[in-house]
Formats: sequence, structure tokens, C-alpha cells
Amino acid sequence: MPAFTANIAFLFADRPFVERIDAARAAGFENVECHFPYDTPVETLKARLDGAGVRMTGLNTAPGDIRAGDWGLAGLIGREDDFEAGVRQAADYARALGTPMIHVMAGVVDEDARPQAYRTYVRNLRSAARAVAADGITLLLEPLNARDRPGYLVSRSDDIAELIGEIGEPNVRLLFDAYHVQIMEGDLIRRIERHAPVIGHVQIAAVPSRAEPDEGEVHFPAIFDALAANGYDGLIGLEYKPRGSTEEGLAWMDRLGVR
Repeated sequence: MPAFTANIAFLFADRPFVERIDAARAAGFENVECHFPYDTPVETLKARLDGAGVRMTGLNTAPGDIRAGDWGLAGLIGREDDFEAGVRQAADYARALGTPMIHVMAGVVDEDARPQAYRTYVRNLRSAARAVAADGITLLLEPLNARDRPGYLVSRSDDIAELIGEIGEPNVRLLFDAYHVQIMEGDLIRRIERHAPVIGHVQIAAVPSRAEPDEGEVHFPAIFDALAANGYDGLIGLEYKPRGSTEEGLAWMDRLGVR
């Protein structure tokens, strides 16, 4: 049976951020992940996690200046200092919280700048991976679909897998989000088989609604079976937007027989 981590950027969103940790524990989760925890002092966050008996399993690097159009910095030419600062910030949180994975966001890039942006991306990721390797931190690279995030530098898992080979660092892995991969590429089970050696984390949501994974065009029991058959024994992140209350929506787990 798969093990899950609740993404509290989307789940329990009717509560202040730190209160979502206790809500997740009350709903039966021992693990949570999030996007950008940086508005909460790390000491406050650690105390809340420890008090609830919950582990923070993953977080994202900060997106940059969202008002200026940033959505990550790793591939942005001329923003290398900002990228390094963001990785240091994320790594400081990860070390303090015992968080093993950081999703490093690539950024939105104009089409004509992409060849150089890919070179910047590879160079930045290689340097960042070496900087956090001694802490046992894995850097995750996630393709974001072009419908939800137009212009994002990497939108296909096949491209991420190729870039991981070019980066050449063992602690750089693919974040296989079934929602994004289905929208851009489909053929999820074959892609799980193909990319199994580099998958470091998995996330799920219904397609196309991004709601609980019990509707839409993906049959998630088959995805869970394929992951297990291909040796994936990590957590599966529940990064979906509930149709109603998170607690009521968790009935999908009973319907699919995963709790």
C-alpha cells in the first residue's frame, strides 16, 4: 500500500499555514510537504512539527518576484546570485527541519532565451547539488505543464530526465507529478517504467480538475501498482485542490482502498 505525504499548500487551506500541520496529523498523516514556508520562522515551524509528531518531507525553493513574473530562478540568465541565495534559504530550512527533499524551481523563460537558459539551469543545479550533498538533501526537478504555467523552462518529464543525466549529480532527481506529466505527455505507466531510475518523488491529483484523485482521466490504482512494480518505495505527495473540505475529500482513499 502506498504511503502518502499531505501537501499543506493545497490541503487544509481553510486554516493558517502552521495550523495545517495539526490538521494533517488529526487526519492521520505523519508526513507533510509544502511549497514556500519562508514567511514562518523556521524555529516556529519546527516546534509545531515536533509538537504534532509530523515530519516535513519536502519544500520548494522560493519562486522569486512573483509580481514581476518569476516562478523559480534556476534557469534565469543573470540571476545566479538570487538562485544561490534561494537554495541557501531552502537548505537552511531543510537542515533545521530534517527535510530530505527540495524542489528547485526552474523559472519562466522567453522562447529565444531557452538554449542559454538550459545551460544556466544545468550549471546552477550542478553547483547546488554539490552544496547540499553532505547534508543528504535531494534536489527535485519537476516539469510543470504549459497550460497552467506558460513559458516554464521545463514542461516534460522526458526533458528533465535528459537534463538530470547532463547534470550528473546523484542527488538530483525527477519529481514525477502525474498531473503535469499526464497533461503534457500522457502514457504515464510507460514513463514510470522509463524514468524509474531517476524518480525521486511522486505527486498526484486528478486530471484535468486537479481535485481528489478519484475522478478524471487517470486510474490511480494502476499508477500505484506501476510505481511499486518499478521499485518506487518513496512517499506520494497529495498535491491536489480539494473539491470541498479536505477532511471530507479524504474519503477518496477509502474508495481506492489505500487506507
